[in-house]
Amino acid sequence: MMENTFPVYKVDAIVQFFRTDVLTGQEAKHFAKSDITPNPKPEVIQRLYMRILQLLYRFRPECHYLAPLSENIQYPMLHEWATPIISVYLCMCQFLPMCHVYDFSMNDLLNPKPKRTITILSGIQNFLHFRKQRLEIIAGHQQGFRADMDKLQASTKGIKDAEKKIEKLMTIPPEQQAEAKELATALTDVKNATMQVSQQVNSINEQVVECKTEIAERTQKLSQRKLEVATQKDEIAKLKSQIVESPEELKNEMEKMKENIKNIKISKELADERLVELQIKVQCASHGEAEIQVILKQLIDLQSSMCKTNQQKEEVQSLVALSESLQKELKSFSTEEAQLKRGLTMKLDKESKQHIRRQKKKELKDQHVQSILGRYDKIHEKREEIVARIKNINREATQFKAKMQKLRDTCTQNTEKAQAIYDRLLTTLEQYHKRLENLVLEGTADIMKMKSNF
Repeated sequence: MMENTFPVYKVDAIVQFFRTDVLTGQEAKHFAKSDITPNPKPEVIQRLYMRILQLLYRFRPECHYLAPLSENIQYPMLHEWATPIISVYLCMCQFLPMCHVYDFSMNDLLNPKPKRTITILSGIQNFLHFRKQRLEIIAGHQQGFRADMDKLQASTKGIKDAEKKIEKLMTIPPEQQAEAKELATALTDVKNATMQVSQQVNSINEQVVECKTEIAERTQKLSQRKLEVATQKDEIAKLKSQIVESPEELKNEMEKMKENIKNIKISKELADERLVELQIKVQCASHGEAEIQVILKQLIDLQSSMCKTNQQKEEVQSLVALSESLQKELKSFSTEEAQLKRGLTMKLDKESKQHIRRQKKKELKDQHVQSILGRYDKIHEKREEIVARIKNINREATQFKAKMQKLRDTCTQNTEKAQAIYDRLLTTLEQYHKRLENLVLEGTADIMKMKSNF
């Protein structure tokens, strides 16, 4: 027999191990140290081998007694006695090389020796210890894989929920679409109205300037007339001192002069009233210009808010693209994870087989498995980072919702203010037009009177 590559256990340890881990019920109670040393019992050892094969290959002891025999055979009893031993021998010849026992013979079943049976059982015990450890490691890997799958499902659900929320944010409901269209039309109407009002205000300002020039010209004419009257009075006084006229003519001239002076005073008072009215009109025009400037500022603020909403829509689109890229990365990582796990399972199986054949290659394979586990840990870390990114995206989406709600509230308030200002402007403009029409009619009447007087 070759040198052993496994430890040879004591008989008490072997008996205790096979009682607890292999045998069950009455067989475990009756199995004792005397069944192995000093004279091993063939029946007990054959039954023990059958139980080991049942534990490893799910090959029940009853199956060893079934053999494919032809119908017309002489002495079937002889064949029935030999079939279980032959089947156990063949199964043990296939199994024991895994335990590094390569010289198993039929004599080990029919006439077992104590040292030989102890070495075989210690090899089987070593293999069962190794199998138990590997099963625990595989169970840990399975639990980790299940946990990773649960996390992946949760992350995919979160991504789907985020996509639905982003779609809800991107799709404007029909009621809000109608409101947005109404707001746009109202803005265009307000812009057009403000343009018309500004044009009207400019025309009114031009008319005011023309009226001011006319008033200045009239004041100059009045001053000239006053000078002329004063000169005429001086001339009359001089003429009175030189020429003695009849008292009737003097009275008539004095009455005419008084009438002229009254007419001049009346025209002067009318001109002063006209000046006061024009000053009031100028003040109203300045107030209208201030209100128009306020409306223009509000329109500029509305345009800036609309630009901000467009920018936020672009940010939402970029977030959607980012979520799609993250989904693709998640899928790629999940495929890599599955491939690595398959590679792990395949390599672990190969490692177990090669460990049975060659012990020297065990260290190289362990290093390879550790490198694969490092890769798996790196992939797990990347996956956790992606989950954190998805959480951040969900937080940003909630913040963006709150911002959108605030912007909508501000837009509604601004539209209400703009509507109120627009209504106020319309009323003031109507009043202003009425006043202008009255003033124009009065001015034309005054001009006609002045023409008739002069």
